[in-house]
Amino acid sequence: MYSTYFRHQLYLHSYKVVFALVVFWGVIPNVSQAQINSVNLPNFDEQRWHFGFMLGMHTSAYQSQYVDAFVTPSYDTLHSVVPPSNPGFKIGFVVDYHLMETLDIRFSPTVAFNQLELEYRYSDGTSVSDIQDPTYVEFPILLKYKSVRRRNRRMYFLGGVNPAIKATSSKDKDNSIERLQTKGYNLSLDIGVGMDLYQPLFKFSPELRYSFGLVNVLDGDSATNDFNAPMKRLTIHTLAFYITFEGGPSTFRRKGGKQKRH
Repeated sequence: MYSTYFRHQLYLHSYKVVFALVVFWGVIPNVSQAQINSVNLPNFDEQRWHFGFMLGMHTSAYQSQYVDAFVTPSYDTLHSVVPPSNPGFKIGFVVDYHLMETLDIRFSPTVAFNQLELEYRYSDGTSVSDIQDPTYVEFPILLKYKSVRRRNRRMYFLGGVNPAIKATSSKDKDNSIERLQTKGYNLSLDIGVGMDLYQPLFKFSPELRYSFGLVNVLDGDSATNDFNAPMKRLTIHTLAFYITFEGGPSTFRRKGGKQKRH
């Protein structure tokens, strides 16, 4: 009960959190204009390791494929199965390793709170929805290709694989009703674009990323389930907006310590 309530509160307040961060993002460049002739964190990208955290808002939806028998009379009462997009929320950590001037490798374990839905529409005008709220623990491993730095800004592209494990769902332990059965893992291909904004004490990065589901998450052992039966394949696709804050080993040292210059 508590985990469901906590997830519900995240859905209610995630819009406010993201709105506040977007406003913060808009303020930062204005502050930086006052120091337009200065270069913040000039040796930041020369450090081998960077650490930070990230917050994200996303929309997720199934991409579905019907079974071949869907066009036969056995499914004449079922008009269609529609996968709506629903919002979600992500939080995670960032571990970034500097490979060369324009290339990093990034590992960012993330907890993703999702809401996935299939709406079954029948020929008589009625409909039934299967809504689940699985929590996935994601382990994306990404290559980050960076442009040449222009003062305190730098564009980047990234891509890689994102394996995930389903940690929990509010309906996982409820066997009293029939529902869509899915596997406990997922794998996606992630691609994204973002901008590094160098501040006096940290690096701030807004990022847009798309995840293409590669694995059929439909549980093949439940073909007799009425929710599973019309479907041959289900993949999860996600569009996410992240805000990342990063620092290096020397960034977090106090003024009393000496910074190493590379």
